[in-house]
Formats: sequence, C-alpha cells, structure tokens
Amino acid sequence: MVGAAVPAGAEEAFVTNQPGNEVAVVDLGGSDGAAPRLVARIAVPGQPAGIAVTEDGRRAFVTSPDGKALSVIDTATRQVAARIPLSGGPLGVAVAPSGSPVYVADWYGARLLVVDPDTPDAIRTAPAGASPSGLAVTPDGAFVLSADRDDDTVSVIDAARLERVAVIHVGKRPFGITLSADGRRAYTANVGSDDVSVINVAARAVVGTVKVGSRPYAVALAGRLAFVTNQYAGTVSVFDTATLEPRGVVHVGEYPEGIAASADGRHVYVANWSDNTLSTIDARTLKVAATLDVGDGPRAFGAFIRRDPKP
Repeated sequence: MVGAAVPAGAEEAFVTNQPGNEVAVVDLGGSDGAAPRLVARIAVPGQPAGIAVTEDGRRAFVTSPDGKALSVIDTATRQVAARIPLSGGPLGVAVAPSGSPVYVADWYGARLLVVDPDTPDAIRTAPAGASPSGLAVTPDGAFVLSADRDDDTVSVIDAARLERVAVIHVGKRPFGITLSADGRRAYTANVGSDDVSVINVAARAVVGTVKVGSRPYAVALAGRLAFVTNQYAGTVSVFDTATLEPRGVVHVGEYPEGIAASADGRHVYVANWSDNTLSTIDARTLKVAATLDVGDGPRAFGAFIRRDPKP
C-alpha cells in the first residue's frame, strides 16, 4: 500500500520486517502530536534485517541476509529503485553523511562491503573483525566503526584508505553500535555481557561500562539519555550519558531489537520482534506513549528514521 505525501516536519520509520519480507513505513506523527500510523508496505525479499536511511532522507538501504542483496528504496515513491547483489552474509548497514558510499557488514567474511549505489558493479572491501554486526560512520565521514561480535571488539576503519586502523576491546559479543551526534563517543550493546561499552572515539579506548538488562541489542541517544533494548527482558534500559548512572527501565513489547530517537529527542521508537509492534517511548516521562502493529518480525537494525529531505 502507498500513503499520502509526508507533511513538512514529519518523520517516518522504515521498519524491516524480517520474516515478513517487507519494510513497513510508519508516519510518526511529526510535531502535531498525532499517533504513529502505518502508511505503506514495501516488499523486500530475502529476509530484510539491516537498514540505513540517508541523512537527506531520500533513500533507504536495506540488507537481506538470506537474499544476499542490498535494496535501495526511494523514500518519496516508497518503491525499491534497485537491488544490488552481494556476497557473504550482509547484515548491518550504514551510509556516509553524503549519501554514498554504503557500508555493509559481511557477517561471514570478517569484512565490510563498500557499495556506491550509483555504480554498484564496483564493490570494494575493507577488513573487520569476526562477525561484524552493527556499523556507524563518523559525522565527517572519515571513519567507520564496526561492532565485531565474535571478537569482542570494535574495528575502526579509515574510510578513504579502507584500512583497519584500530581495534578496541569492548564487552562480550557487541552487536549494535551508535555514535553520538558529535562523533566523540560510541556505544556498543554487548549481548554476551549484558552491558554497554562507552568508547572515546578519538582516544580509541573504552571509558566506561554500564550494566543493562538481559541480552542488549542496540542503543539510541535522545538528549543526554541513552536507551538500550534488552531482548530477553522485554525492556529498554535508560542511563545518563554524562554520569553513566541509570535513569530507569521501560517495559515495551516482547523481544525488542531496533531502536532510534526522533530528531528533537522527545520520542524513542522500539521494534518488538515477537510482538510485531513498534513502541513509542516518551523520552521525558520514560513511559510508552503508543504501540502500533507493523507486521511480521520487525527488526529495524540500524538508522531507520527518515527525516524531511534537505533542499
């Protein structure tokens, strides 16, 4: 289904429904206070999992681990504009601030696949650790950070040279990784040690560890707060990024995975795999403000919020 044009100031969530073989598009209500509503479904074969929406909001890149492909979605038409075949096990995905290239974590190959979506035949590679999962690109586009799950490390990759220039040891089994807006700190959700590692990016060192719930999956930042999905607990842990002190626990749906914050930091959105829902958390009250059915097996692993396109 295809919805109406997006009003100015609105945001949308592009939620990968992995067993549903689709991306659900949710109008998040913008600044008018309206409840989130499902406005489109985009067929994407191959068990879509990872997603990265460009900063200008014009395209979304979706990985299909089973289909071994990267789908390019035109967010205005809500159509798949291209499908780029990949090798290995494409999972996590991130895109440079300029909109190209796109970095894809190859789960099986201990490497990143580097794709220019406009010239997709010339795929390059960069080394990473074992089972690279979540990816993040620094705001200047100079470095890519890879959470290497089976090495308990984060790789720092020079984006120009495509060389691995640093390895940072974190907690056990890091999966999701998120950068602060200024690029100074990174946060890894460590599924094996039930904690979050806080990294000083310039120093390339862990500067703090925060205990959270059972099997943390990913991290979102809203203001000075960090929100962490805990898969086995059905909760989101919240801590203060300045003090690293806990601020609360929010009960969401069953098996929460992908998580992202609105641009104004007022809301945090959580994809609940087993409940087939998207939870909206009020970041001020730390309570669930809305729950929406989105489809079969929402994962939304990555940057899944679309902002208004830049002029």
